[in-house]
Amino acid sequence: MTEERYKELILLHSNDLHGNFMSENVDEKLLGGISMLSGYVSQTRAEHPHTLYCIAGDMLQGSLIDSEFKGISTIEIMNIINPDIVSLGNHEIDYGLSHLLFLERCAKFPIVNANMFIKNPHTRLFKSHEILEINDMRVLFIGIITQEVMNSLKLDNLLGGLVGVEDAAREVGAICNAYRDIDIDFTVLLTHIGFEDDKRLAAMLNPDWGVDVIIGGHSHTILKEPAKVNDVLIVQAGVGTKQLGRFDIVVDTETNSVKSYNWQLVPIDSQYCPRDRQLEETITRFKQHIDDKYEQMLCKFLHTLTHPSRYQETEVGNLICDALKEVLGVDIMIIGSGSIRKDKIGPLFTYGNLLEVMPYDDRVLRLKVTGAQLRRMLLHMLREETIDYKEGEFYQFSYGLCITYDRTNKRIERLDFDGRPLEDDQVLDVGLQEYHHKNFASFFGMPLSELNDGKGRVITTSLLDALREYFSAARRLSAEVEGRLVVR
Repeated sequence: MTEERYKELILLHSNDLHGNFMSENVDEKLLGGISMLSGYVSQTRAEHPHTLYCIAGDMLQGSLIDSEFKGISTIEIMNIINPDIVSLGNHEIDYGLSHLLFLERCAKFPIVNANMFIKNPHTRLFKSHEILEINDMRVLFIGIITQEVMNSLKLDNLLGGLVGVEDAAREVGAICNAYRDIDIDFTVLLTHIGFEDDKRLAAMLNPDWGVDVIIGGHSHTILKEPAKVNDVLIVQAGVGTKQLGRFDIVVDTETNSVKSYNWQLVPIDSQYCPRDRQLEETITRFKQHIDDKYEQMLCKFLHTLTHPSRYQETEVGNLICDALKEVLGVDIMIIGSGSIRKDKIGPLFTYGNLLEVMPYDDRVLRLKVTGAQLRRMLLHMLREETIDYKEGEFYQFSYGLCITYDRTNKRIERLDFDGRPLEDDQVLDVGLQEYHHKNFASFFGMPLSELNDGKGRVITTSLLDALREYFSAARRLSAEVEGRLVVR
Protein backbone atom coordinates (compact mmCIF):
# COMPACT_ATOMS: atom_id res chain seq x y z
CA MET A 1 0.00 0.00 0.00
CA THR A 2 1.08 3.57 -0.53
CA GLU A 3 0.74 4.44 3.14
CA GLU A 4 2.03 2.39 6.06
CA ARG A 5 -1.22 2.95 7.96
CA TYR A 6 -3.12 0.75 5.49
CA LYS A 7 -2.75 -3.01 5.94
CA GLU A 8 -4.17 -5.91 3.99
CA LEU A 9 -6.12 -8.68 5.72
CA ILE A 10 -7.87 -11.71 4.21
CA LEU A 11 -10.52 -13.42 6.32
CA LEU A 12 -11.67 -16.83 5.09
CA HIS A 13 -14.68 -18.15 6.96
CA SER A 14 -16.96 -21.17 7.28
CA ASN A 15 -19.87 -22.05 9.52
CA ASP A 16 -22.10 -25.07 10.13
CA LEU A 17 -19.71 -27.58 8.58
CA HIS A 18 -21.53 -30.37 10.48
CA GLY A 19 -18.82 -32.93 9.85
CA ASN A 20 -19.41 -32.61 6.10
CA PHE A 21 -16.25 -34.23 4.77
CA MET A 22 -17.14 -35.88 1.48
CA SER A 23 -17.28 -34.36 -2.03
CA GLU A 24 -20.14 -34.84 -4.48
CA ASN A 25 -19.60 -35.70 -8.14
CA VAL A 26 -21.77 -33.32 -10.18
CA ASP A 27 -21.45 -33.42 -13.98
CA GLU A 28 -18.02 -35.05 -13.68
CA LYS A 29 -16.83 -32.21 -11.42
CA LEU A 30 -16.17 -32.59 -7.72
CA LEU A 31 -18.24 -30.21 -5.62
CA GLY A 32 -17.67 -29.44 -1.95
CA GLY A 33 -15.82 -31.59 0.52
CA ILE A 34 -13.33 -30.82 3.25
CA SER A 35 -10.32 -31.89 1.14
CA MET A 36 -10.83 -29.15 -1.45
CA LEU A 37 -11.81 -26.62 1.22
CA SER A 38 -8.52 -27.37 2.97
CA GLY A 39 -6.70 -27.09 -0.36
CA TYR A 40 -8.18 -23.65 -0.99
CA VAL A 41 -7.27 -22.44 2.52
CA SER A 42 -3.69 -23.72 2.14
CA GLN A 43 -3.34 -22.17 -1.32
CA THR A 44 -4.61 -18.79 -0.11
CA ARG A 45 -2.30 -18.84 2.90
CA ALA A 46 0.67 -19.59 0.64
CA GLU A 47 -0.21 -16.77 -1.77
CA HIS A 48 -1.20 -14.26 0.94
CA PRO A 49 0.56 -14.61 4.32
CA HIS A 50 -1.91 -12.11 5.83
CA THR A 51 -4.73 -14.71 5.73
CA LEU A 52 -6.79 -15.94 8.68
CA TYR A 53 -9.30 -18.82 8.49
CA CYS A 54 -12.24 -18.65 10.94
CA ILE A 55 -15.08 -21.05 11.75
CA ALA A 56 -18.28 -19.68 13.32
CA GLY A 57 -19.64 -22.73 15.11
CA ASP A 58 -21.09 -26.18 14.43
CA MET A 59 -18.04 -28.03 13.21
CA LEU A 60 -19.62 -31.14 14.78
CA GLN A 61 -22.71 -33.31 14.24
CA GLY A 62 -24.55 -34.04 11.04
CA SER A 63 -22.38 -36.76 9.49
CA LEU A 64 -22.01 -40.46 10.20
CA ILE A 65 -18.24 -40.17 10.65
CA ASP A 66 -18.65 -37.43 13.24
CA SER A 67 -21.38 -39.30 15.14
CA GLU A 68 -19.48 -42.60 15.17
CA PHE A 69 -16.37 -41.03 16.68
CA LYS A 70 -18.24 -38.42 18.77
CA GLY A 71 -16.43 -35.50 17.18
CA ILE A 72 -12.89 -36.83 17.67
CA SER A 73 -12.66 -37.51 13.92
CA THR A 74 -13.74 -33.94 13.16
CA ILE A 75 -11.17 -32.46 15.53
CA GLU A 76 -8.40 -34.60 14.00
CA ILE A 77 -9.42 -33.45 10.52
CA MET A 78 -9.67 -29.81 11.60
CA ASN A 79 -6.23 -30.05 13.21
CA ILE A 80 -4.86 -30.81 9.75
CA ILE A 81 -6.62 -27.77 8.25
CA ASN A 82 -5.50 -25.76 11.30
CA PRO A 83 -8.04 -22.92 11.46
CA ASP A 84 -6.73 -19.78 13.11
CA ILE A 85 -9.78 -19.31 15.33
CA VAL A 86 -13.05 -21.17 16.04
CA SER A 87 -16.15 -20.27 18.03
CA LEU A 88 -18.71 -22.65 19.51
CA GLY A 89 -22.07 -23.52 17.98
CA ASN A 90 -25.00 -25.31 19.55
CA HIS A 91 -24.03 -28.73 18.17
CA GLU A 92 -20.61 -28.60 19.78
CA ILE A 93 -22.46 -29.46 23.02
CA ASP A 94 -24.40 -32.45 21.66
CA TYR A 95 -22.04 -35.05 23.12
CA GLY A 96 -22.17 -33.49 26.58
CA LEU A 97 -20.25 -30.92 28.57
CA SER A 98 -17.40 -33.16 29.71
CA HIS A 99 -16.86 -34.48 26.17
CA LEU A 100 -16.83 -30.93 24.80
CA LEU A 101 -14.03 -30.04 27.22
CA PHE A 102 -12.17 -33.20 26.15
CA LEU A 103 -12.50 -32.23 22.48
CA GLU A 104 -11.23 -28.74 23.28
CA ARG A 105 -8.08 -30.27 24.76
CA CYS A 106 -7.62 -32.31 21.56
CA ALA A 107 -7.90 -29.21 19.35
CA LYS A 108 -4.66 -27.59 18.20
CA PHE A 109 -6.43 -24.31 17.46
CA PRO A 110 -8.01 -21.72 19.78
CA ILE A 111 -11.73 -21.96 20.59
CA VAL A 112 -13.42 -18.82 21.92
CA ASN A 113 -16.73 -18.23 23.63
CA ALA A 114 -17.56 -15.26 25.83
CA ASN A 115 -20.92 -16.19 27.25
CA MET A 116 -21.11 -19.86 28.15
CA PHE A 117 -20.26 -20.64 31.74
CA ILE A 118 -20.60 -23.05 34.65
CA LYS A 119 -23.41 -21.72 36.82
CA ASN A 120 -21.89 -22.36 40.22
CA PRO A 121 -19.31 -20.92 40.56
CA HIS A 122 -19.80 -18.45 37.75
CA THR A 123 -16.85 -19.55 35.60
CA ARG A 124 -16.34 -19.31 31.84
CA LEU A 125 -15.74 -22.61 30.07
CA PHE A 126 -13.54 -21.12 27.35
CA LYS A 127 -11.45 -18.07 26.64
CA SER A 128 -13.79 -15.23 25.77
CA HIS A 129 -11.52 -13.86 23.07
CA GLU A 130 -8.23 -14.24 21.24
CA ILE A 131 -5.91 -11.57 19.88
CA LEU A 132 -4.10 -12.73 16.73
CA GLU A 133 -1.14 -10.79 15.35
CA ILE A 134 -0.82 -10.69 11.57
CA ASN A 135 0.73 -8.23 9.10
CA ASP A 136 1.80 -5.97 12.00
CA MET A 137 -1.80 -5.79 13.23
CA ARG A 138 -3.64 -7.05 16.29
CA VAL A 139 -6.98 -8.64 15.41
CA LEU A 140 -9.41 -9.29 18.28
CA PHE A 141 -11.87 -12.21 17.95
CA ILE A 142 -14.79 -12.70 20.38
CA GLY A 143 -17.07 -15.78 20.36
CA ILE A 144 -20.80 -15.41 21.03
CA ILE A 145 -23.69 -17.86 21.43
CA THR A 146 -27.01 -16.93 23.07
CA GLN A 147 -29.25 -18.76 25.51
CA GLU A 148 -31.95 -19.05 22.84
CA VAL A 149 -29.66 -21.30 20.82
CA MET A 150 -28.49 -23.22 23.89
CA ASN A 151 -32.08 -23.81 25.07
CA SER A 152 -32.67 -26.11 22.13
CA LEU A 153 -30.10 -28.57 23.48
CA LYS A 154 -30.12 -31.36 26.02
CA LEU A 155 -27.72 -29.59 28.31
CA ASP A 156 -26.19 -30.45 31.62
CA ASN A 157 -27.90 -28.43 34.34
CA LEU A 158 -24.51 -27.08 35.36
CA LEU A 159 -24.16 -25.20 32.10
CA GLY A 160 -25.51 -21.68 31.63
CA GLY A 161 -25.36 -18.83 29.19
CA LEU A 162 -26.44 -15.26 28.68
CA VAL A 163 -30.14 -14.73 28.15
CA GLY A 164 -30.30 -12.94 24.83
CA VAL A 165 -28.83 -10.58 22.28
CA GLU A 166 -28.91 -7.59 24.64
CA ASP A 167 -26.77 -9.41 27.21
CA ALA A 168 -24.43 -10.57 24.46
CA ALA A 169 -23.97 -6.97 23.33
CA ARG A 170 -23.09 -5.90 26.86
CA GLU A 171 -20.56 -8.73 27.13
CA VAL A 172 -18.93 -7.63 23.86
CA GLY A 173 -18.70 -4.09 25.23
CA ALA A 174 -17.08 -5.28 28.46
CA ILE A 175 -14.41 -7.24 26.57
CA CYS A 176 -13.69 -4.42 24.11
CA ASN A 177 -13.45 -1.90 26.94
CA ALA A 178 -11.02 -4.13 28.84
CA TYR A 179 -8.55 -3.87 25.94
CA ARG A 180 -8.78 -0.15 25.23
CA ASP A 181 -5.19 0.30 26.36
CA ILE A 182 -3.98 -2.20 23.75
CA ASP A 183 -3.86 -1.05 20.13
CA ILE A 184 -6.48 -3.37 18.60
CA ASP A 185 -6.50 -2.71 14.87
CA PHE A 186 -9.50 -4.85 13.93
CA THR A 187 -12.33 -6.58 15.84
CA VAL A 188 -14.37 -9.59 14.70
CA LEU A 189 -17.33 -11.25 16.42
CA LEU A 190 -17.62 -14.98 15.65
CA THR A 191 -21.26 -15.65 16.44
CA HIS A 192 -23.62 -18.59 16.22
CA ILE A 193 -26.99 -16.97 16.76
CA GLY A 194 -28.54 -16.67 13.27
CA PHE A 195 -28.46 -13.91 10.68
CA GLU A 196 -31.41 -11.89 12.00
CA ASP A 197 -30.00 -11.87 15.54
CA ASP A 198 -26.61 -10.88 14.11
CA LYS A 199 -28.26 -7.77 12.70
CA ARG A 200 -29.99 -7.06 16.00
CA LEU A 201 -26.70 -7.52 17.83
CA ALA A 202 -24.88 -5.14 15.49
CA ALA A 203 -27.54 -2.48 16.06
CA MET A 204 -26.91 -2.63 19.83
CA LEU A 205 -23.14 -2.23 19.66
CA ASN A 206 -21.58 1.07 20.68
CA PRO A 207 -19.48 2.28 17.72
CA ASP A 208 -16.72 3.23 20.17
CA TRP A 209 -16.23 -0.47 20.96
CA GLY A 210 -14.70 -0.83 17.51
CA VAL A 211 -16.43 -3.95 16.19
CA ASP A 212 -15.79 -4.14 12.45
CA VAL A 213 -17.19 -7.48 11.28
CA ILE A 214 -19.63 -10.15 12.45
CA ILE A 215 -19.02 -13.60 10.98
CA GLY A 216 -22.06 -15.66 11.86
CA GLY A 217 -23.67 -19.07 11.67
CA HIS A 218 -26.66 -21.18 12.76
CA SER A 219 -29.28 -19.97 10.24
CA HIS A 220 -27.37 -21.37 7.20
CA THR A 221 -27.85 -18.07 5.38
CA ILE A 222 -26.52 -17.57 1.84
CA LEU A 223 -25.76 -13.93 1.01
CA LYS A 224 -24.99 -12.07 -2.20
CA GLU A 225 -23.24 -9.32 -0.25
CA PRO A 226 -22.59 -8.43 3.39
CA ALA A 227 -25.32 -6.76 5.40
CA LYS A 228 -24.24 -3.50 7.03
CA VAL A 229 -25.81 -2.44 10.33
CA ASN A 230 -24.44 0.29 12.57
CA ASP A 231 -21.34 0.34 10.34
CA VAL A 232 -20.68 -3.35 11.12
CA LEU A 233 -20.33 -5.77 8.18
CA ILE A 234 -22.27 -9.03 8.70
CA VAL A 235 -21.65 -12.21 6.71
CA GLN A 236 -22.40 -15.93 6.75
CA ALA A 237 -21.39 -18.76 4.41
CA GLY A 238 -24.47 -20.98 4.19
CA VAL A 239 -23.87 -24.53 5.39
CA GLY A 240 -21.36 -27.30 4.74
CA THR A 241 -18.33 -27.27 2.48
CA LYS A 242 -19.76 -26.31 -0.90
CA GLN A 243 -18.71 -22.71 -0.42
CA LEU A 244 -16.45 -20.58 1.76
CA GLY A 245 -16.65 -16.88 2.58
CA ARG A 246 -13.75 -14.60 1.71
CA PHE A 247 -13.15 -11.03 2.87
CA ASP A 248 -10.32 -9.07 1.23
CA ILE A 249 -10.01 -6.09 3.55
CA VAL A 250 -7.82 -3.02 3.73
CA VAL A 251 -7.57 -1.93 7.37
CA ASP A 252 -6.85 1.65 8.38
CA THR A 253 -4.64 1.05 11.42
CA GLU A 254 -4.83 4.67 12.57
CA THR A 255 -8.62 4.73 12.82
CA ASN A 256 -8.84 0.95 13.44
CA SER A 257 -11.55 0.61 10.81
CA VAL A 258 -12.27 -0.82 7.36
CA LYS A 259 -10.93 1.42 4.61
CA SER A 260 -12.19 -0.83 1.80
CA TYR A 261 -13.26 -4.45 1.30
CA ASN A 262 -14.38 -7.07 -1.16
CA TRP A 263 -16.42 -10.07 -0.05
CA GLN A 264 -17.42 -13.14 -2.00
CA LEU A 265 -18.67 -16.68 -1.58
CA VAL A 266 -16.00 -18.89 -3.13
CA PRO A 267 -17.33 -22.12 -4.69
CA ILE A 268 -15.44 -25.13 -3.39
CA ASP A 269 -15.02 -27.30 -6.48
CA SER A 270 -12.33 -29.06 -8.47
CA GLN A 271 -12.09 -26.19 -10.95
CA TYR A 272 -10.73 -23.71 -8.40
CA CYS A 273 -9.59 -25.70 -5.39
CA PRO A 274 -6.70 -28.18 -5.09
CA ARG A 275 -7.23 -31.32 -3.03
CA ASP A 276 -5.48 -31.97 0.29
CA ARG A 277 -4.12 -35.51 -0.15
CA GLN A 278 -2.93 -35.83 3.45
CA LEU A 279 -6.40 -34.97 4.66
CA GLU A 280 -7.97 -37.47 2.26
CA GLU A 281 -5.87 -40.27 3.75
CA THR A 282 -7.25 -39.42 7.20
CA ILE A 283 -10.84 -39.27 5.93
CA THR A 284 -10.42 -42.59 4.08
CA ARG A 285 -9.29 -44.25 7.30
CA PHE A 286 -12.43 -43.08 9.11
CA LYS A 287 -14.71 -43.87 6.15
CA GLN A 288 -13.43 -47.43 5.82
CA HIS A 289 -14.39 -48.08 9.43
CA ILE A 290 -17.88 -46.68 8.75
CA ASP A 291 -18.34 -48.66 5.52
CA ASP A 292 -17.36 -51.93 7.21
CA LYS A 293 -19.75 -51.34 10.10
CA TYR A 294 -22.78 -49.83 8.40
CA GLU A 295 -22.96 -51.24 4.86
CA GLN A 296 -26.05 -53.40 5.61
CA MET A 297 -28.63 -52.90 2.86
CA LEU A 298 -32.08 -51.86 4.13
CA CYS A 299 -34.15 -51.33 0.97
CA LYS A 300 -34.29 -49.81 -2.49
CA PHE A 301 -36.35 -46.78 -3.52
CA LEU A 302 -37.99 -46.44 -6.92
CA HIS A 303 -35.93 -43.30 -7.52
CA THR A 304 -33.59 -40.90 -5.75
CA LEU A 305 -35.46 -38.88 -3.12
CA THR A 306 -34.57 -35.25 -2.40
CA HIS A 307 -34.63 -32.77 0.48
CA PRO A 308 -33.53 -29.54 -1.25
CA SER A 309 -34.62 -27.18 1.55
CA ARG A 310 -35.67 -27.49 5.16
CA TYR A 311 -38.30 -24.78 4.60
CA GLN A 312 -40.59 -26.67 2.24
CA GLU A 313 -42.32 -30.04 1.89
CA THR A 314 -39.82 -32.58 0.56
CA GLU A 315 -39.77 -36.17 -0.67
CA VAL A 316 -37.39 -37.30 2.09
CA GLY A 317 -39.48 -35.51 4.71
CA ASN A 318 -42.66 -37.22 3.51
CA LEU A 319 -40.92 -40.63 3.46
CA ILE A 320 -39.63 -40.36 7.04
CA CYS A 321 -42.87 -38.95 8.46
CA ASP A 322 -44.93 -41.65 6.73
CA ALA A 323 -42.60 -44.40 7.95
CA LEU A 324 -42.83 -43.24 11.57
CA LYS A 325 -46.61 -42.77 11.35
CA GLU A 326 -46.97 -46.37 10.20
CA VAL A 327 -44.59 -48.00 12.66
CA LEU A 328 -45.63 -45.90 15.70
CA GLY A 329 -49.37 -45.88 15.05
CA VAL A 330 -50.03 -42.14 15.39
CA ASP A 331 -52.54 -40.04 13.44
CA ILE A 332 -49.95 -37.42 12.46
CA MET A 333 -46.16 -37.57 12.62
CA ILE A 334 -44.34 -34.24 12.74
CA ILE A 335 -40.57 -34.21 12.07
CA GLY A 336 -38.31 -31.18 12.30
CA SER A 337 -36.97 -30.42 8.83
CA GLY A 338 -33.57 -29.64 10.31
CA SER A 339 -33.31 -33.21 11.60
CA ILE A 340 -32.89 -34.33 7.99
CA ARG A 341 -29.23 -33.81 7.12
CA LYS A 342 -28.89 -35.03 3.51
CA ASP A 343 -30.32 -33.31 0.45
CA LYS A 344 -30.83 -36.61 -1.39
CA ILE A 345 -30.91 -40.36 -0.65
CA GLY A 346 -31.19 -43.59 -2.63
CA PRO A 347 -32.13 -45.37 -4.67
CA LEU A 348 -30.05 -47.94 -2.72
CA PHE A 349 -30.48 -47.30 0.99
CA THR A 350 -28.16 -48.76 3.65
CA TYR A 351 -28.12 -48.51 7.43
CA GLY A 352 -25.23 -46.08 7.04
CA ASN A 353 -27.37 -43.93 4.73
CA LEU A 354 -30.10 -43.88 7.38
CA LEU A 355 -27.63 -42.65 10.00
CA GLU A 356 -26.39 -39.99 7.59
CA VAL A 357 -29.84 -38.63 6.76
CA MET A 358 -31.10 -38.79 10.39
CA PRO A 359 -27.97 -38.53 12.57
CA TYR A 360 -29.79 -37.20 15.66
CA ASP A 361 -31.41 -40.17 17.38
CA ASP A 362 -34.20 -39.19 19.74
CA ARG A 363 -37.18 -40.43 21.66
CA VAL A 364 -40.65 -39.84 20.17
CA LEU A 365 -43.61 -38.79 22.31
CA ARG A 366 -47.31 -39.06 21.54
CA LEU A 367 -49.34 -35.93 22.34
CA LYS A 368 -53.09 -35.33 22.30
CA VAL A 369 -53.68 -32.27 20.10
CA THR A 370 -57.01 -30.72 19.08
CA GLY A 371 -57.69 -29.28 15.64
CA ALA A 372 -57.72 -25.75 17.10
CA GLN A 373 -54.37 -26.29 18.83
CA LEU A 374 -52.81 -27.72 15.67
CA ARG A 375 -53.97 -24.64 13.78
CA ARG A 376 -52.22 -22.39 16.31
CA MET A 377 -49.04 -24.47 16.07
CA LEU A 378 -49.04 -24.20 12.27
CA LEU A 379 -49.64 -20.44 12.32
CA HIS A 380 -46.61 -20.02 14.58
CA MET A 381 -44.48 -22.14 12.25
CA LEU A 382 -45.61 -20.16 9.20
CA ARG A 383 -44.91 -16.70 10.60
CA GLU A 384 -42.98 -14.26 8.41
CA GLU A 385 -39.58 -14.56 10.08
CA THR A 386 -39.60 -18.29 9.35
CA ILE A 387 -40.71 -18.00 5.72
CA ASP A 388 -38.69 -14.88 4.88
CA TYR A 389 -35.59 -15.14 7.02
CA LYS A 390 -35.39 -18.89 7.74
CA GLU A 391 -35.04 -18.14 11.45
CA GLY A 392 -37.70 -20.42 12.98
CA GLU A 393 -38.34 -24.15 13.13
CA PHE A 394 -40.03 -25.75 10.12
CA TYR A 395 -41.63 -29.18 9.93
CA GLN A 396 -42.48 -32.11 7.68
CA PHE A 397 -45.86 -33.88 8.03
CA SER A 398 -47.15 -37.40 7.43
CA TYR A 399 -49.83 -38.30 4.87
CA GLY A 400 -53.44 -37.47 5.60
CA LEU A 401 -52.76 -33.84 6.56
CA CYS A 402 -53.31 -31.10 3.96
CA ILE A 403 -52.54 -27.46 4.80
CA THR A 404 -52.97 -24.36 2.63
CA TYR A 405 -51.67 -21.12 4.08
CA ASP A 406 -52.65 -17.68 2.75
CA ARG A 407 -49.51 -15.64 3.39
CA THR A 408 -51.08 -12.30 2.41
CA ASN A 409 -53.84 -12.55 5.00
CA LYS A 410 -51.81 -14.68 7.43
CA ARG A 411 -54.47 -17.35 7.78
CA ILE A 412 -54.89 -21.05 7.11
CA GLU A 413 -57.32 -21.47 4.22
CA ARG A 414 -57.46 -25.24 4.40
CA LEU A 415 -56.70 -27.72 7.15
CA ASP A 416 -57.88 -31.21 6.21
CA PHE A 417 -57.23 -34.58 7.78
CA ASP A 418 -57.99 -37.78 5.88
CA GLY A 419 -59.85 -35.83 3.22
CA ARG A 420 -62.16 -33.90 5.58
CA PRO A 421 -61.89 -30.48 7.24
CA LEU A 422 -60.27 -30.85 10.65
CA GLU A 423 -62.74 -29.79 13.34
CA ASP A 424 -61.53 -27.56 16.17
CA ASP A 425 -62.54 -30.10 18.84
CA GLN A 426 -61.25 -33.15 17.00
CA VAL A 427 -58.44 -34.81 18.98
CA LEU A 428 -55.49 -36.41 17.19
CA ASP A 429 -52.54 -38.48 18.35
CA VAL A 430 -49.47 -36.53 17.22
CA GLY A 431 -45.95 -37.96 17.24
CA LEU A 432 -43.18 -35.47 18.05
CA GLN A 433 -39.43 -35.77 18.65
CA GLU A 434 -38.38 -35.17 22.24
CA TYR A 435 -36.11 -32.31 21.10
CA HIS A 436 -39.18 -30.42 19.87
CA HIS A 437 -41.31 -31.51 22.82
CA LYS A 438 -38.75 -30.02 25.25
CA ASN A 439 -38.90 -26.70 23.40
CA PHE A 440 -42.59 -26.80 22.54
CA ALA A 441 -43.44 -23.27 23.67
CA SER A 442 -40.74 -21.56 21.62
CA PHE A 443 -41.12 -23.82 18.56
CA PHE A 444 -44.94 -23.82 18.41
CA GLY A 445 -45.94 -20.61 20.19
CA MET A 446 -48.07 -22.15 22.94
CA PRO A 447 -47.32 -23.79 26.30
CA LEU A 448 -47.42 -27.56 26.63
CA SER A 449 -49.76 -27.19 29.58
CA GLU A 450 -52.58 -26.26 27.19
CA LEU A 451 -52.57 -29.74 25.64
CA ASN A 452 -54.77 -32.46 27.12
CA ASP A 453 -51.67 -34.37 28.14
CA GLY A 454 -48.80 -31.93 28.02
CA LYS A 455 -46.27 -34.41 29.31
CA GLY A 456 -47.04 -36.81 26.49
CA ARG A 457 -46.19 -40.50 26.37
CA VAL A 458 -42.95 -41.96 25.08
CA ILE A 459 -43.77 -44.35 22.21
CA THR A 460 -40.20 -45.16 21.19
CA THR A 461 -36.89 -44.53 22.89
CA SER A 462 -35.09 -44.59 19.52
CA LEU A 463 -36.42 -42.96 16.39
CA LEU A 464 -33.62 -44.67 14.46
CA ASP A 465 -34.57 -48.14 15.70
CA ALA A 466 -38.14 -47.55 14.50
CA LEU A 467 -36.97 -46.37 11.07
CA ARG A 468 -34.49 -49.22 10.69
CA GLU A 469 -37.22 -51.76 11.41
CA TYR A 470 -39.57 -50.12 8.91
CA PHE A 471 -37.07 -49.84 6.07
CA SER A 472 -35.75 -53.38 6.61
CA ALA A 473 -39.24 -54.76 5.95
CA ALA A 474 -40.06 -52.39 3.07
CA ARG A 475 -39.89 -53.12 -0.66
CA ARG A 476 -39.68 -50.65 -3.55
CA LEU A 477 -40.52 -47.54 -1.56
CA SER A 478 -41.18 -44.13 -3.06
CA ALA A 479 -42.28 -40.67 -1.98
CA GLU A 480 -43.46 -37.57 -3.80
CA VAL A 481 -44.11 -33.93 -2.96
CA GLU A 482 -47.88 -33.96 -3.01
CA GLY A 483 -49.04 -30.63 -1.59
CA ARG A 484 -49.31 -31.53 2.07
CA LEU A 485 -48.23 -27.96 2.83
CA VAL A 486 -48.92 -25.20 0.33
CA VAL A 487 -47.97 -21.56 1.01
CA ARG A 488 -49.81 -19.13 -1.31
